[in-house]
Amino acid sequence: MAEAVAGTRPGTDRARVLAWAREYGVYVSVLALLLFNVAFTPNFLDAANFRTQLVQVAPIVIVSLGMALMIGTEGIDLSVGSVMALAASMVVLYLGYGAWPAILVALAAGALVGAAGGGLVAYVGVQPIVATLALLVGIRGLANVLVPQLRDFRSPTLITLGSDSVAGIPFVVLIAAVLTAVMTFVVRRTTFGRQIVAIGGNRVASELSGLPVKRLLLSVYVISGVLAAGAGVLATARLQAGDPTSLGLFMELSAITAVVIGGTPLSGGRIRVVGTVMGAMLIQLLQATLIQHDLPRSWAQIVQAVIILAAVYAAGNRGAR
Repeated sequence: MAEAVAGTRPGTDRARVLAWAREYGVYVSVLALLLFNVAFTPNFLDAANFRTQLVQVAPIVIVSLGMALMIGTEGIDLSVGSVMALAASMVVLYLGYGAWPAILVALAAGALVGAAGGGLVAYVGVQPIVATLALLVGIRGLANVLVPQLRDFRSPTLITLGSDSVAGIPFVVLIAAVLTAVMTFVVRRTTFGRQIVAIGGNRVASELSGLPVKRLLLSVYVISGVLAAGAGVLATARLQAGDPTSLGLFMELSAITAVVIGGTPLSGGRIRVVGTVMGAMLIQLLQATLIQHDLPRSWAQIVQAVIILAAVYAAGNRGAR
């Protein structure tokens, strides 16, 4: 009997470690990177550096919020980076009608791309990864056709949106914080949020119970498209230039990484909004740490890939139990 108990202990201990890593690993990692930078990175605690990190992470947070909803339904959206590029093109093309009309057109373009992806997935039956991969390629190409090269501009409204602050907090950071609060409320407190989680948990059972699964999936893709377009508008406002060629490149990788290491499983059925935000912060801190210590930025992508594999491994072990 004693031997049997002793034989089960290593597996149980490993399962506990994996469960703990899934729940708190991202928080511990962010804290460890902060402490490392405080100790070894010159001027890390300067207000200007702190502000820069927050401004740069804000678009990742906004895109990741939509990706969290998407993955919560057991889906995925690879088109978010291209939607950011398309939004930049729309801002440049329609800025002559005023800043706010240009922003609305950009958001509408993101909604249309989301509707196209959602329609293919929900009503045609195309796999999410295939539908959004096609959009990734096609929308990036469309953005480059509309605006073939980087085009700068001067707009007081966009300068305010991209550079100004309220009580020392940049607008882009405030917008990301508000969207995070809204998404947290939607996921935890609304029927829509519970239905989204239910679809990810068991789509067949959700359909049998009478949930409007196709309409809900379409809504999630539209929301993801609008959030990605909003992140593109904010990035364009900060740069004061439309750059469809490079804006949003690899954003889908960052967003998926933030969601997965934040505790939302790729198998769906659960959405961790705060964990997703912490995942985005971890990515930003990791990139900043490598750059400030003169290491190539490409190393951050390699580390991201390792983190994704570790997170998927942990989630797989949970399913195996």
